[in-house]
Amino acid sequence: MSIELQPEAQSAVDLPQLNRRLRPSAKAPVRIVHLGLGAFHRSHQAWFTHQASDAADWGIAAFTGRRPDAALALAEQDGLFTVVERADDGDSFTVVSSIVEAADGADVQRLAELVAAPATAVVTLTITEAAYRLGADGHLDRTASDVVADLAVLASGSGNPTTPLGRLVLALAARRAAGAGPLAVVCCDNLSNNGTVAHNAVAGMAGAWDAGLAEWINANISFVSTSVDRITPRTTDADIAAVQAACGYRDNSPVVAEPFSNWVLSGDFPAGRPRWEDAGAVFVADIEPYENRKLRLLNGAHSLLAYAGQLRGHTTVAQALADPLCLQAVEKFWDEAEANLSGPDGNAADLQIPAYRAALLARFSNARIAHHLAQIAMDGSTKLRMRAVPVLQAERAAGRSGAAAALMIAAWMDYSAAAAAFQDPLADQVAAANRLSGTERIRALLGLVDPALAGDAVVVELIADLCGTFEELAVSP
Repeated sequence: MSIELQPEAQSAVDLPQLNRRLRPSAKAPVRIVHLGLGAFHRSHQAWFTHQASDAADWGIAAFTGRRPDAALALAEQDGLFTVVERADDGDSFTVVSSIVEAADGADVQRLAELVAAPATAVVTLTITEAAYRLGADGHLDRTASDVVADLAVLASGSGNPTTPLGRLVLALAARRAAGAGPLAVVCCDNLSNNGTVAHNAVAGMAGAWDAGLAEWINANISFVSTSVDRITPRTTDADIAAVQAACGYRDNSPVVAEPFSNWVLSGDFPAGRPRWEDAGAVFVADIEPYENRKLRLLNGAHSLLAYAGQLRGHTTVAQALADPLCLQAVEKFWDEAEANLSGPDGNAADLQIPAYRAALLARFSNARIAHHLAQIAMDGSTKLRMRAVPVLQAERAAGRSGAAAALMIAAWMDYSAAAAAFQDPLADQVAAANRLSGTERIRALLGLVDPALAGDAVVVELIADLCGTFEELAVSP
């Protein structure tokens, strides 16, 4: 029996697939190795590298995290993909060619080979905040089950690590053995002082395995801190169809992003780097004021909307921001955060916070960017340590209640109990805490985020009073 294709399906089948024959572009030599191949890396670091005037000298070999799917899809297209910049007034399309090799993260042998190559100058990371396996004290949790398992693998000398940290440590050991010299590790995850976090996590893993390797890392590897910013929702089938219709080819890996992009970096590049400044990247001596502005205002608002919005029945950032109760909560949190931000020279005016807040409202309100709250809500126990806790601590140190920051934590607690699917590195401990009741439950959950706050009876009572704020007035989905 024959099946007649609909016109849309027929046109999609007949379209050529994106590759380097369809869109001729030479593969640059691999000089950057990336861990965490996903949509954000492709819309941000790969996009910045593609825009650099010396892009022909800087190819990226990108490795996936948990699954090989993204690498397999990109490999079919010789690493090419389309960045769709989605604005209120329409879309623009750019074919990005900077990824010259896409590999399964489980191919640790290939990772080690590339990191050990003398030509490799930079390793970039988007492995998510939780992957650094930080404890509530900010240091590597050597008791985490996957860290313990990787250390056993490294000690045995057989098999391959499964975490990004373990894989990178093994690869750096290969570089040391090859005598390939120094390079820069550039953390692009949403962590305060993320270069130091990456150093402590990597050196901590290395030191637990081989003290000599940790010493070599300290002497030879530069850890660059960054502040990264570009809203990049998950790609949908409709996005793939839009690329087909507009560009006349099939792309199985397009990525949609807002027109806005920002990258601030601080640190040394001992083996060189691309001219990322050609695409607008900024290099500064002190990154902390910029990363704090972004972590508190953008990422903090995202987390608050993720939990409050879903409790209110919303699914995207734009929908949640249109809810007066959610908007009011964001504005109050921003007021608290702003009161505790200062610029590079102690002058908050340098950060242009009023303009930054106004720009965030416009960006969040872009209804054509379907940034899903469920995606943002993941790994909350880790994210809240950087987004809510510092604001709450600063407010209390100043003699104020910190109620707006506390409300974000309360919303997370409510969400953790109500969500049908709850993804978090401490999911088992969260579930156990949620089996408790009353103040005991609040204290247990808060202890997973910040043990010091959990020991403050006033904070525990404040959060307990705030729980249910969004559930009580919930709207139907």
